[in-house]
Formats: sequence, structure tokens, C-alpha cells
Amino acid sequence: MPLTFDVIVLGGGAAGLMCAIEAGKRGRRVALLERAERIGKKILISGGGRCNFTNLHCRPENFLSANPHFAKSALAGYTPADFIALVEKHRIPYHEKTLGQLFCDGSAQAITGLLQQECDDAGVRILTNVKVERVEHGSGFTLHSERDQFQAASLVVATGGLSIPKMGATAFGYEVARQFGLNLVETRPALVPLLFAEVELSRFGDLSGVSAEVVASIGGQRFREKMLITHRGLSGPAILQISSYWKPSQPLTIDLAPERDLTALLVAPGARRDLAALKSAFRTALPQRLAERWLEVNPPAGWTNQALAEVERRAHGWQVTPAGTEGYAKAEVTAGGVDTNELSAKTMESRKVPGLYFIGEVVDVTGHLGGFNFQWAWASGFCAGQVA
Repeated sequence: MPLTFDVIVLGGGAAGLMCAIEAGKRGRRVALLERAERIGKKILISGGGRCNFTNLHCRPENFLSANPHFAKSALAGYTPADFIALVEKHRIPYHEKTLGQLFCDGSAQAITGLLQQECDDAGVRILTNVKVERVEHGSGFTLHSERDQFQAASLVVATGGLSIPKMGATAFGYEVARQFGLNLVETRPALVPLLFAEVELSRFGDLSGVSAEVVASIGGQRFREKMLITHRGLSGPAILQISSYWKPSQPLTIDLAPERDLTALLVAPGARRDLAALKSAFRTALPQRLAERWLEVNPPAGWTNQALAEVERRAHGWQVTPAGTEGYAKAEVTAGGVDTNELSAKTMESRKVPGLYFIGEVVDVTGHLGGFNFQWAWASGFCAGQVA
């Protein structure tokens, strides 16, 4: 005999847990099915183990989607203040880091504990180590796992994306979407380190560990944060942010010294104009190893004002064409996913299949770095939980 519920939530991450809680609060009989041995595994590793659970400055502009308007309704329906109230209800101490990012003072386990407690209070049945193999649809939904069958009138798919496969990421959510005829936006790794092409790797790869505040930009998108040189390419917040917008063979521009005039001292009347003076000027804005390497690779053509202006221009406009990304293994999130045109922006319900919902990372909504993806998870889960 199948186990029967009103709502089945597939996936015990941030979005799935929030949805299960909200549906349970409405008196719905809810089962949350998680493939792994415990809920919230990605929550536990996020933010260096402290969970960057939201961002005070969350706006629709902080999200990528083929439809940039889709996320507005959900984000307005469940705001950072709503999740902060939940954190404060459970007396979890937290702090703000830069740019509105909120982190737990202690371990991210406080957040999974909060969600577990809220599930318990709402009567949600959490079942772990359940690997659903197929979904059937008749009068409701029947899910077949290795051992059991589950039935419900409503099915919420919160299975996440393809990022960090070692944490158990699978394509199952996309497969369910395809099965029911929903369109998918092509997926790609996002918030991911970028790889140097061979020339850049030979020039800068041995500076692994060196970081600097830069502006990284592609088209109209620009991010001013730290950049980190790795033994394979570039990482750090500025690079992770811009990576979500990068497409293969596309150059990105890096301003190595934002709002700094590196050659000002050299073009002053009577100033020394030689390599020692130029290195000294660059070291005021950049780590020493990067300053010296940059000038080795980009030596001045001379000491005229025009030559120094060219040195300045290059430092503010380093054109890098990455060879690729570090892939899903190192990507924090997956861009693309279930086409938002297939879903109601207010409820996350499929327009084609009543009772079928998609929430969180499996949907084509991807946040910037800094707590935005968690806020999308809470908001989309909350919306579906009001109606599923």
C-alpha cells in the first residue's frame, strides 16, 4: 500500500524545508523526501559553515533569469525581514558582514535546527535516504522509491541544481520537468571560479593566493570586490559574481586599481620617470608580487605622458578571456533550469500540470553571491507552501 499524503516535497534543502513548513502550518499532511542521510547538507557548508542565510539588500536586480520580472512576486511575498524574524524567534545570534550579508554567529547547524523544529511543529514527516526513481501522474502523483510508494495530490520539486555533485546533486528535478512537458533553460555553472587560458596561466599562475580588490565587468554588469588568483585561474567574490554572466570565448574586463590614478606621481612636474618609480606607484595599490609581475608582463613603451597613459589604461582594463570554468564541482549554484514561463510567479505551480510545483535552485532564477540564493529558496518555498 502506498503511503498517502496531501503534499509531497521532493528535496530537503532550504526551499523544500520552507515549503513543507508552510504547507504543514495549513494543516496539510506533508511528507518531505530527501535522498541524502540528512536534511540541509548544502545549508551546513554554506558561508564557511556559518550560513549566509539572507541579504538585507535583496532586490529583483540581484537575480538572473530569462524572465527578470519572474522573481518579483515571490521576493515581495517573503522578505529578508520575514526570515530574520524566524531566526530571532529561535534566538539564533547573527551578524552582518559586508554588503548586507547576514551570517550565524555560530554554526550553520542553527539554521538546519530551526527548520527541523519548524517542520516538527507543523507535523511534517521527514523521510531521509529516500531515492525516488520515478513519478507517475493520474488523479494525483505516485512516487516510486527503491522500497516504498508515496501518493499525494500535490508534488513540489525542490531537488536543487547540478552544483557540488559530491553533496548529492542530481538532474532528477529537470527530468521530472521534462517528463511533464515543461521547457528548460539550458543549465550552466554559476558563482564559479574561472580558468586562465595558457598564456595567462604561464604569466600569473604562480601568484596563487594573491588577492586584490578589483572591479570585474562584462557588458553592463560590474562587481567591485576581492579577486583571488589561483593556480588555475581567478576566483574570489568579484570573479564568482561575474562568472554567472560569462559565456564561453567572451572576454571580461578587470580594473586592477579602481578609482586610483597609478601614474599620477610620475606625470607630476619634475617627478622621476623610471621603472623603480613606477613599481613603487603600483605597489601602493596592488600586492607587491602582482604589481611587479604586472609590469613585467606590461612594461611601459617609454616615459612620455602618452606612454604612461597607456600603462594606466591597461591596468584599469585588463582583458581576460577565460578558457572555461571550474565546472559544477566548484560552482556554488546552477544557472538556468525550469523555464519560468512554465510556472505561476505567485505560486510556483506548473501552468500545464495542476498540483505540480517547482521551487528553489531547480528553477531558472539565480541569485548573486551573498545570501540571495537562500532568500530565493525561502521566498519560492513560502509561496508554494501557501497553496500546495
